Amino acid sequence: MPLEVIRAGTRGTAVCLALLACLVLAPLPVAAAAAEPIDRVVAVVNQEAITARELQHRVELAERQLREQRRPAPPTSELTRQVLEQMIVARAQAQYAKQVGLTPTEVEVDRAVADVAQQNGLSVQQLRERLAEQGVAFAAFREQIAGEIISLRLREREAANKVTISEAEVDAQLAKRGATAKLEYDVAQILLRLPADADAAMVESKTREAEEILARARDGADFEELARQHSESPEAGQGGRLGWRTAERLPDLFVKAISGLSPGQVAPVVRSPAGLHVLKLMDRRSEGQAAGVDLVQTHARHILLPATTPAAQTEAVHRLEEFKRTIESGADTFESLARQFSVDGSAREGGDLGWLYPGETVPEFERAMKEVPEGGISGPVRTPFGVHLIQVIARRTAERSPEQVRAAARQALRQQKADEAYDEWLREIRDRAYVEYRLEQ
Repeated sequence: MPLEVIRAGTRGTAVCLALLACLVLAPLPVAAAAAEPIDRVVAVVNQEAITARELQHRVELAERQLREQRRPAPPTSELTRQVLEQMIVARAQAQYAKQVGLTPTEVEVDRAVADVAQQNGLSVQQLRERLAEQGVAFAAFREQIAGEIISLRLREREAANKVTISEAEVDAQLAKRGATAKLEYDVAQILLRLPADADAAMVESKTREAEEILARARDGADFEELARQHSESPEAGQGGRLGWRTAERLPDLFVKAISGLSPGQVAPVVRSPAGLHVLKLMDRRSEGQAAGVDLVQTHARHILLPATTPAAQTEAVHRLEEFKRTIESGADTFESLARQFSVDGSAREGGDLGWLYPGETVPEFERAMKEVPEGGISGPVRTPFGVHLIQVIARRTAERSPEQVRAAARQALRQQKADEAYDEWLREIRDRAYVEYRLEQ
């Protein structure tokens, strides 16, 4: 295949792909404020300050992102708390990257900025002006890009490169799939973090809080609102929603907790190394036919545009809508526009992704692709990698070989273990950091 960027469970190493994964409510680097006067300190991370000005800028970005996603924002105090915690984790991560020599150079960041500008059909100066129009400081944008590079490098170093998958694990995964391969789960979580060295009193207090939240959820309280108010997970701003995932893309303890639930039910409190989880099964659906039998493959093309900021996401949607009108009018072809503008490696092939099996692409992409008839073109589709325009060329029935089944199981296991290892590593980095809170309540 020409490119792996949208395939489920893949993590490209090119800088431009890392930039596309940026979400405002995921851990981000602290916005630069060198040209601004010193203001009130709201937190100290290993002797480095986070200022009120920096925090306010991040909160505003988060609110803008939520509006773009048409999601309700939690109360300002809760959103501020969530964003500050994410900034603390990002600052601790950046400090570690500096210690081990993974901080990108100014030249590398300049090159990445130039790539983003080129992908949007702009010069660097035009990009700077466009960001200013949207109220985004160029220095903060550069810091955001640098942070994405750091996150990708650290994930590869501390998690992905250390993951090993045995044949026995693949066998066990395939055996588990016998019962769950046809299902996808829409799960939401509320996470109350517990440090590794939590004493009995803290565990008791957090457990009591989790049980109270569980009781409220089971009594009919809006789970997504509870998540926005109480959860300490990156998905808190999205109501705790993890999105549609197959069983192999969920932690085993999550699968065990929700396996006996009906949609709408809430599981008992679950404890993991990260803390205490309250889980709700929002829905369950069929993923497709099991491996080894006839499957519907889709031959598709796509155009991918970056969405590193809310403003960039809006711009990408508008550009792709214009591309669709241009293609449908016959003024240009999908392949030509993909070669000119797509940031995906498939661009050189006119956006051609070849024949795709069910489950090979990220869920958002696959759901949209399924709705497109042969020869049709989707509207703009948002995924963690950016915004896509999808064309379905043809569909066919095919059988997945045993080798393909094992390869898919191995890749799913690798992704799950890498995600869990990276989350655990981030938690350890956060727990080891000296943090002093000075935010007024």
